[in-house]
Amino acid sequence: MTGKTIVLGIGGGIAAYKVADLASKLTQQGADVHAVLTESATRFIAPLTFTALTHNPAQVDLWPHETEASKSAGMPHIALADKADLILIAPASADLIARLAGGFANDLLTTLVTATRAPIALAPAMNPTMLARPATQRNLAQLQSDGFHIIQPDEGRMACEHVGSGRLPETPELIAQLEKILFPNRDLEGKRVLITAGPTRENLDPVRFISNRSSGKMGYALAEEARSRGARVTLVSGPTSLATPQGAERINVQSALEMRDATIVAFENCDILIACAAPADFRAANQATQKIKRGDSQIMHLELVANPDIVRECGTRKRPNQIVVGFAAETHNVEAEARRKMLEKNLDAIIANDVTREGAGFDSNSNAATFYSRSHQTEWPLMPKTTLASKIWDEVARLPTAKN
Repeated sequence: MTGKTIVLGIGGGIAAYKVADLASKLTQQGADVHAVLTESATRFIAPLTFTALTHNPAQVDLWPHETEASKSAGMPHIALADKADLILIAPASADLIARLAGGFANDLLTTLVTATRAPIALAPAMNPTMLARPATQRNLAQLQSDGFHIIQPDEGRMACEHVGSGRLPETPELIAQLEKILFPNRDLEGKRVLITAGPTRENLDPVRFISNRSSGKMGYALAEEARSRGARVTLVSGPTSLATPQGAERINVQSALEMRDATIVAFENCDILIACAAPADFRAANQATQKIKRGDSQIMHLELVANPDIVRECGTRKRPNQIVVGFAAETHNVEAEARRKMLEKNLDAIIANDVTREGAGFDSNSNAATFYSRSHQTEWPLMPKTTLASKIWDEVARLPTAKN
């Protein structure tokens, strides 16, 4: 971090106390750290704390009291905006996120963001219900579309005693995310990457469908990581509320048959496929054209037929210069099932995880997994899916064909 100027924008939230440790660690690593607090943030932590830790005066006011020093310093929001190599806003409250999404510039921090050309990272931290609100999710999607780097929150118990997603990540994870932005890895430059993500919906009638608990978060994290490494990314996505990673081409599908068709077409022109989606294994043999009525029956017999195995078909079709990586979500015999699938489906590698493990797998921001290739395996403990995505790409990029 030596020689890098990092602006820490601290929003109003109890997690503000964690940013003091981040400011200290970044300063120890040689960064020139400047803290800018919102007025609400000063209710949780004093600006003097950051002044002492960074050796730079922490700032709050857009209109500071005029002194001889401030006269020579010029306008603080322009001065910091020009010299920053990166701005991290943490914790980002629901209010601060809304103001940034709306383009507001009504305090020092939002004005600085509006005036800078530096990359901006945003770490939301708030009550799980507030984070899940449609307005908050809309605002985050807008900011991501505008080029902000969104650092996904951790899950756990909050200060408000609610449990869920909304915790500010710990200092090592925040620093890792900043390093990815400041020192981007371009080992996928020029590669054409295809990723499948999310669930599928298999209609029973116009009202009901069969699906699963996949959120798409792992696949979207892989797509975003691939883009940051220079790849041209095509994302075939089942139904999800996630924002499209900036720069990725997204193909929306509903059913497994639609996902199969879109994947096969895109696969012809890709170098690497990571099949992260969770397409339904079965669909209704006969889809009703009208809503099925319950009537007096207490039992309904449902006839299902198998959907195509998309990754197996791609493994069969792949050319010598293509790489196909699968995912195996298992509940038991994880390693044996993963290795069997890798061999039977002609995959170059497979990522397996135990979805019964607490905090891992479906509909979670974190995951624990093992990477199996023909020559080795690598096991990863529970970590944010964004971090795991980076580690997965490190392994995929080392596969023999990927180096060509």
